[in-house]
Amino acid sequence: MFEKILVPLDGSKIGEAALPAVIELVSKLSPQVKVEIALLMVITATTYWVVAGEASAPVRYSEQELKLIEKEGQAYLDKKAEALRSHGATVQTILVRGTAAAEIIKTAEKTNVGLIAMSTHGRTGLGRWAFGSVTDKVLHASPVPVLTVRATQSTANA
Repeated sequence: MFEKILVPLDGSKIGEAALPAVIELVSKLSPQVKVEIALLMVITATTYWVVAGEASAPVRYSEQELKLIEKEGQAYLDKKAEALRSHGATVQTILVRGTAAAEIIKTAEKTNVGLIAMSTHGRTGLGRWAFGSVTDKVLHASPVPVLTVRATQSTANA
């Protein structure tokens, strides 16, 4: 049974595409089953690029800048958690630094979830090859079932 669900979010509307499916699942299971949802955000960017003319170089964010990014990420997670709580779910938020796919798998194992529900950005062909696919990596390495929801154009514009 899917009493514990991990939902990775990246702060984008496209990344939220799985939330309606999770809400529907919660509404069908509640109140007979107490559903716990873990919202996960992985801070993956620890550097940014500085460009001067034709030269460019990566620069690490300062610890103070990373704390600000984490504070904004936590505020985002808290907002999404409140919306899920209004549908009867128990929600916890998790914010970590690292590589997205690896942290999703690690969190799924640590929190002992029964399902990972995540959106896919819908890249195919060259775009998928160039950018990789976090969802694809999770699908291949997950110790639990993965529900994927493809983001649509209307999702991106919402």
